[in-house]
Formats: sequence, structure tokens, C-alpha cells
Amino acid sequence: MRIRSWLATVAALSAAAAVTACGPPSDDDNNDSGSSGTDAKTATSAEDFGGMSDLEAAAKKEGTLNVIALPPDWANYGAIIDAFSKKYGIKVQSDQPDAASQDEINAADQLKGTDRAPDVFDLGQSVALANTDKYAPYKVATFDDIPDQFKDPDGTWVNDYGGYMSIGYDSDKVPDVTTLDDLLGPDFKGKVALNGDPTQAGAAFSGVVMASIANGGSADDIAPGVDFFKKLKDAGNFLPVDPTAATIESGQTPVVIDWDYLNAAETAKLPSWKVVVPEGAVVAGYYFQAINKDAPHPAAARLWEEFLYSDEGQNLWLGGGARPVRADAMVAAGTIDQTKYDALPEVSGTPVIPTNEQTEKMAAYLADNWAKAVG
Repeated sequence: MRIRSWLATVAALSAAAAVTACGPPSDDDNNDSGSSGTDAKTATSAEDFGGMSDLEAAAKKEGTLNVIALPPDWANYGAIIDAFSKKYGIKVQSDQPDAASQDEINAADQLKGTDRAPDVFDLGQSVALANTDKYAPYKVATFDDIPDQFKDPDGTWVNDYGGYMSIGYDSDKVPDVTTLDDLLGPDFKGKVALNGDPTQAGAAFSGVVMASIANGGSADDIAPGVDFFKKLKDAGNFLPVDPTAATIESGQTPVVIDWDYLNAAETAKLPSWKVVVPEGAVVAGYYFQAINKDAPHPAAARLWEEFLYSDEGQNLWLGGGARPVRADAMVAAGTIDQTKYDALPEVSGTPVIPTNEQTEKMAAYLADNWAKAVG
């Protein structure tokens, strides 16, 4: 099957359950509000501020937005941050750009009550679902465009962009790759990297899911994926290194298991870099967007969400090769960047999209078994 309509495909296959929204956060000394007098920390829509212009005014008054774990070359986040800052005149403080999803939560806990805490989160599914009590419910203006299976009904979390798990490799340094089993061969000794720790990073988690599907497992059974990485380690092929653009271009990590939009971004920098989504092991996934209920800049956090889910923000993600959550609605409205949309890689096979319940079960298995098997 040639997959083009990301949302239509996922909607047909995903049974992701909604997570119960947390209650409104308590008030504190930060009381930025619009003409309605609503505390920004309790606002659940722009209307609570009196409208978008009042939300924008409140955000500009705060003057700063703290983001975390957003590498500039990840899904075009560098351009997204620049566009938001230029559009609204708000300084974006981007901390720990190469951090994992769990690091975002840890930072929120450690910096709670300070003006350095993250205002917003961009999280992999397993970490996102384990921390819903930390989020503030908020519905962006385009909330109704987002299919129900990709959002909490109260806006506590909302899927933002997605892709397919892939294998990227330097064809000048290793033979052509078509399946995961190829990576077990002697030509790949000390050459295969996974993007992060799967107990903490969403990309790595989905990489293990892909390995499981390729080895007879399923979204209900991630054990074969863990076994595959143990074999990879025992063969001396697994690199305990978090890959980056620098390690790829230097040759330190000539094979990387990561999202297709991240691997595809390297092809423009390294002509010998190739990307394959293994047939029979097609794993799709979305990241989760949420507002920190203890955000030091609550109005700016909400304006950021409005920007991300606007046509402009969604097309910027598309510009990074990621599939925006509002793609189908934007196609219907004629507001999508059609050239970039048509340029998305073709994928063959039926994708596996783990449900929220399956993700939680697999995350528990990884927590108990990954370190013992792979270290």
C-alpha cells in the first residue's frame, strides 16, 4: 500500500484512547491576563483572554517562551522558533536541544517555581502518557480540525507531527540495507546507532517497536525487539552513542535508526546518506504537545500552541519532512504547501500505530528489561 494520507491511514488503524484531563492548576503569583481578567494559567482557549489579540498582548507582556529538547534540525524546529519569535517579538529560550523526552519532565520538576522551567513540552508517546498530571488543558483555535484520536478531548495533550521509523545509512561506508536483519552482519560491526534510550526517548522507543515487528512481535509484544538489540550488541554492531548530525557527517554513526524525517534531513548534507523504511516493519508515530501547568510564561505558552497548530506552523513542520496532524483538513481547505506535501517519502506496507494502552504496556516492559538486555 502506498501511504500518502497520513491522517486517513492512522485514523483507520489507530484506536488510541483519550487520557482523562487533569483539573485546572492552582493560581500563583503569575497573573497575566487579557481583557477578560482570566488568569493565563487557567485559560483553556484564546477566548478566555478575550480573543487572539488579547492573548497575543498578554504573551508579549511576558516577553519570553522557554522551550526544551527542540534541536534546530528536528522537524524544522529551528525555522519554527525563528518564525514565532519574529512574528510576535517574543524571545525563545531553547534549552537542552538534544535532550530526551524524559529530560523535559525532569527539568520541569527540578525547575518548578523558577522562571527557567519549560513552558511547553514536545514528548514521545510513552513519556507523554505517563505524565498527564503535569499538563494544562488548552484548546487551540483549530482544535476541531484535529481528529479525535489525536487529542485529549479537553486539550490536555494534542498530537502535533509524525513520521515513520526508518534506517538511515551511509552507502559509502556500509552495504545497502533493506531489512533490519542486514544490520546483524559483520559489515556493520560498531556501526549501528539508535536515537536515544528507549525508556526515555520516543524515537528510540519506536525503533525497538520496529525491530519487534520485524522479528515476529507486535504492538502487544515488544520483547522480540529487545531481543534483536541484544543480538546486535552481542555481535558487536550496536553503538552506545546518541547519534547527531555531527556524528553522522563525521562517520562516527554510519547507520542510524530514527524517524524518517530526521534521517531524510541528512541526505541534503551527506549525498551518500540513504533512508529506508523496512517493508513489513512499518511503524508510525506522533509526538505529543502539551503546556506545562506550572509554566512561568503561561500566555506565551498558549500563543506558541496557537502558532504551532495554525496553517503557518503546520506547514513549517511539513517543511522539515514531518507529517502535520492537520494535514487532511489543510488539504481539503487548500492551505497546505502542496509541493512539500507531495514530496513526502513513499512508504510501502501497512503501518503499525501503537495505541496509548499498548504504548504503556510496552514502556513497562522496557523499563524492566532494556537495561538487563542491552545495558
